[in-house]
Amino acid sequence: MSYYNEDEINNKQEQNEHVNSYSPLQERLRREQEEENKRRSKKGNGNKAGYFFSGLAGVIIGALLIWLLVPSLSNQLPSSSHSTNSNNGTASTVTQTATEVTTDITTAVESVSEAVVGITNMQEVSDFWNQQATTAEAGSGSGVIYKVDNDLAYVITNYHVVEGAKQLEVTLADGTKEEAKLVGSDIWTDLAVVSISAENVKTVAKFGDSEVLKQGETVIAIGNPLGLDFYGSVTTGVISGTDRSVPVDLNADGTEDWEVEVLQTDAAINPGNSGGALINIAGELVGINSMKIAQDTIEGLGFSIPINTVIPIIEELESNGEVKRPTMGIGLLDLTDVPAFYQQQQLRLPEEVTTGVVVSEVVAGSAAGNAGVEQYDVIVEMGGKKVENAIDLRQYLYNETDIGETITIKVYRQGKLVELKLTLTEGTTV
Repeated sequence: MSYYNEDEINNKQEQNEHVNSYSPLQERLRREQEEENKRRSKKGNGNKAGYFFSGLAGVIIGALLIWLLVPSLSNQLPSSSHSTNSNNGTASTVTQTATEVTTDITTAVESVSEAVVGITNMQEVSDFWNQQATTAEAGSGSGVIYKVDNDLAYVITNYHVVEGAKQLEVTLADGTKEEAKLVGSDIWTDLAVVSISAENVKTVAKFGDSEVLKQGETVIAIGNPLGLDFYGSVTTGVISGTDRSVPVDLNADGTEDWEVEVLQTDAAINPGNSGGALINIAGELVGINSMKIAQDTIEGLGFSIPINTVIPIIEELESNGEVKRPTMGIGLLDLTDVPAFYQQQQLRLPEEVTTGVVVSEVVAGSAAGNAGVEQYDVIVEMGGKKVENAIDLRQYLYNETDIGETITIKVYRQGKLVELKLTLTEGTTV
C-alpha cells in the first residue's frame, strides 16, 4: 500500500490533465497527416496515368500523320512480302509511264544519232611571228551521213559550214576523226556534200517525206550546238509551219538575195546545229537544219531545209559538183533601191511603176545579150508573172524554168514597155 502526500497528489492530477489534454490534438494531427498522404498518393497515380495517356495520344497522332503523308506506307504495313510486291508494282508503273512517253523518241534518236557527225572547217591564217600561213580551225557545224557507196560515205551539210575551207575534218559519233573532201556546194540552197572513208561508218540516215509533215507533228533536232563539246545534242519540238519562205543575205552586203524554202520548228536550233538532222518520230530524215532567228524578243523559231528540196540538190552536187541552173547573164538591182530622182530622170519610168528589177549590166554573148536586153532596162514581168524584186526573178528563173527554155520578158526602156524573147542558157548565176 502506497501513501502520497497532498503535493504529490496534486502533481499527479496536473500530469494526468496534461496528458489527457495533449492526446486528442496529437490524434488529430496524425489523422490529418494520413489524409494528406492519401491525397498525395492519389495525385501521384493521377499524374502517371495522365502522362501515359498523353504519350499514347502522341504516338497515335504521329502514326496517323505518317499514314496520311505517305499513303504508300499503308500498303506496306501488313507484311514484308506485300511491301516488296508494292515496291515492285510502283517501280513498274513508273517505268511503263516513262516508256509510253519516251520510247518512240529514244528509238528514233538511236536509229539515226550515229549518222549525225561533226564537221570542222579549217582555214589558212597568217602567223604573225613566223610570217607564214598555217591551217587552223575557223568554225564547226554538223552533218548527216546519208549514203555509202563502195569505200566512200557521203555527208550532207550546209554551204556556210564548209564555205572557205582549206581543209575539212569529220568527227564520228565514236570520236574517230576522218579527213573529208568537198564534193560540191550550192550557195542558193545553203547545201553542200562532203565525202569521207566509209571504213568506220556504222549508220546511214534514211530519207523521209517532208511533203506529208503536219503542223504539230513531233520532230527531233540532232546536232552539235556551240561546237563539238556538245556533240550529238538532242532537242525536241513540233512542226510549227510548212512551206515557209525566209529571205537571206547570201553575200553579206546587207541586201536580201534569196528566199529559202524551209520548215519552221520550235525545236531548239543553235549555232553549230547547222547541217544537222531534223527527224520525225519514225527516225526518218525530214530536214537539214540551217538557221535560227535569234533575237531578244524571239524564241523557239528554228528553220530546216525540207528533205524533198534537199534530195535533188545533193544528187546534182554528187554528179556535177555544182547545181546548174538556167541563166540570163545580167546583173540585178531592185528598183526600190534606186532614188526617185534617177527613176524619173535616168530611167524615165511612169509614176505608176514603183517595183521591178533594174538591169545593172549585161554579159556579152549571154542569153540576155542575145535577146537584146540593155543596161538600165527595168524588168517587170517574166513568163506572164509580175516581177517586183530580184528575189521574185530568181525564184521564177530557178524554180519554174529549164536550161534551153525560151521565155517572154517585159521591160521598161526609157519609159516605154518592151517585150523580148529570151532563150535560157546554163550557168550558176543570174
